[in-house]
Amino acid sequence: MNRHSIMNLVRGAVVFVLSLLVLTGCGAAPEKDSHTLTYASPDYVTINPILNSHDELPNLIFSGLMKYDGHGNAVPDLAESYEFDEGTLTYTFHLRDGVTWHDGTAFTAQDVAFTLDALTHTDGLEAAITDNYKDIESVETPDDKTVHIRLRRPNAAMLNYLTIGILPKHLLKGKDIMNDEFNSHPIGTGRYVFESWDKGQSIVLKRNDAYYGTVPKIERIIFKIIPDETAKAAQVKAGTVDLAWLNAQNAQTFREDPSVVVYDFKTADYRAIAPNFKAPFWQAHRELVPLLGYAIDKEALIKSVLAGQGEVAYSPIQQNRYYSNDAVEKRTYDPQRFKDAVEQLGWTIGDDGIYEKNGEKLSFSVDARDYETERVDMANVVAAQLKTVGVDMKVHIVSKVDWKHLESFLIGEAAPYDPDNGTADLFGTGGSGNYTAYSDSAVDAALAQARMTYDKEQRKVYYDEFQQLWAQDPAYIMLVYLDGNYVATPRLKGIATDRVLGHHAAGIFWNVEDWSLEP
Repeated sequence: MNRHSIMNLVRGAVVFVLSLLVLTGCGAAPEKDSHTLTYASPDYVTINPILNSHDELPNLIFSGLMKYDGHGNAVPDLAESYEFDEGTLTYTFHLRDGVTWHDGTAFTAQDVAFTLDALTHTDGLEAAITDNYKDIESVETPDDKTVHIRLRRPNAAMLNYLTIGILPKHLLKGKDIMNDEFNSHPIGTGRYVFESWDKGQSIVLKRNDAYYGTVPKIERIIFKIIPDETAKAAQVKAGTVDLAWLNAQNAQTFREDPSVVVYDFKTADYRAIAPNFKAPFWQAHRELVPLLGYAIDKEALIKSVLAGQGEVAYSPIQQNRYYSNDAVEKRTYDPQRFKDAVEQLGWTIGDDGIYEKNGEKLSFSVDARDYETERVDMANVVAAQLKTVGVDMKVHIVSKVDWKHLESFLIGEAAPYDPDNGTADLFGTGGSGNYTAYSDSAVDAALAQARMTYDKEQRKVYYDEFQQLWAQDPAYIMLVYLDGNYVATPRLKGIATDRVLGHHAAGIFWNVEDWSLEP
């Protein structure tokens, strides 16, 4: 029996046992109605949209000046319309009439100014996205329905960044945004209203009947907190959740199950080994980062861990239909090329089969979080592959990421919309999302030029250059892109699979107002 079959058997047994535990611990699955959707959710620390820009929940409670449509384009939301004066680099937004916060207070232009000021002038704000707003020079509100946003330099991605959820000035003015109670009892202008949060168990939303757009059909959504990937599958099997994003192996177990529907999305969600460039090993051996790509059989990784649901990764923006540069070096699996390259650098195979140089082993560690089974499996498969070519990669399974002390992390990121969003903040020197301390002056220059260029064809030239430079000096050892595998009850109607999803396959709720649940 091959390794893939063994993994499937083991996972199937675990899912079966957990299903029994769920059923015996909670009784039979409750009778379902057409009013409440139960979603298998990750855990949350905050629901503030400027502090949590990765997950689904803030986008249901809050609205932005703009929003993403089904094709990932930024279109007006709280703004009814806008103009852009390229000469003065000024956006003018005309706000919708009749929009209210969930507490009944009128939404105004001052809320927009307050939110953007918080993103650009709050000392100690720990938000990965702050670099996206550093080009804003001023925000003016001549009246309650008009916002002028003036930029200090061109920024072609700004409309995308104005999809960020707007915060209520009347509730947060003068408050500590990082620690205020608002972050766990949010009030927005979006499609759903926060109702309750049972820490570690569930977050409940109710429909916003006063929503300015199409009011959703589903009355309540329960975000049931289930971080563990295998436990999520067990609860799908038990019928206690209506919708879940599952990893590929768990989704595979449901493909022949008539009691559920499996939805396969294309995503921009990739996995990679992210070196911590402050760690001594990578400071001394940064030149190994591009070479290690030749030593990893990514196709085998997709077949074994992802059940065929994914594709080989080589660029952080390769899923962008327009800006992807297919001509870059892809680090295709070539173990002999890896051996030749590292031996040219002076590494020699030791008695234990591991390369060594000047008394140091070619050995580093990669951390993976314990509840992310798929990432743990990837790390273990990669470690086994690297061992065959003389590299000792140790897998550390951890409960929490400690960037100050780890050597590498099995990271997941995505750039599903504008290519600036998911590159400049992650790979720009000192970027607000640059967890790895990566720095390359040529990459910085290419990203800066791309951000400042409005002409699409010229902008592509700069992103092609960025991808070429990044491939030569990569921040990550790219592994795979994931498909987004969602499993749902057949009673759930209206899910649209034409949108490219983001990190952790986020974005499925983009058209939730069109969803319905049959009794």
